[in-house]
Amino acid sequence: MPPHKPLGAQSDGDRRAAWLEGAVAGVPGLVVSRAELDREGPSYTADTLEAIARDEPGARLWFVLGADQLAGLPGWHEPERILAAARLAVVPRAGHDVRALVAEIAPGRADVIDVPEIGVSSSMVRERIAAGRPIRFLVPPDVEESLRREGLVTSPPSVPERKDHSRPRSS
Repeated sequence: MPPHKPLGAQSDGDRRAAWLEGAVAGVPGLVVSRAELDREGPSYTADTLEAIARDEPGARLWFVLGADQLAGLPGWHEPERILAAARLAVVPRAGHDVRALVAEIAPGRADVIDVPEIGVSSSMVRERIAAGRPIRFLVPPDVEESLRREGLVTSPPSVPERKDHSRPRSS
């Protein structure tokens, strides 16, 4: 229950967990936590990080977020607890000076993850779904298939799968 979103404005938690499980399936070292789903009341990041720290004593926690989210971190619920519980891994976002944000908001508590910007966001995926546009290659195939099974994606895949996997022959 994200406290910043009105009730009903987000997908069912079990459904979101299933999508995440599909997205990380087969990726070593990644697991989906149900900590926020199994807890009553609103989901505050600080509470979640502290609960994970209690369950995994001695583990070094990293909280990955985009520079756009880092810009709003001071307005989050008890951001100082977030910074105390985990180191931030900040991903650049267009329109945000990520290094300046880190220096201002989380000096000494964050690292910038230099990855290429791919221009895909959850908002974009939701907008494409609402418009009936394809999302292939924007989400993992298992996630797209789950969305399709649930009727949330109704457009056909953007590129039909080839049944014949042989290479064309030249004459």
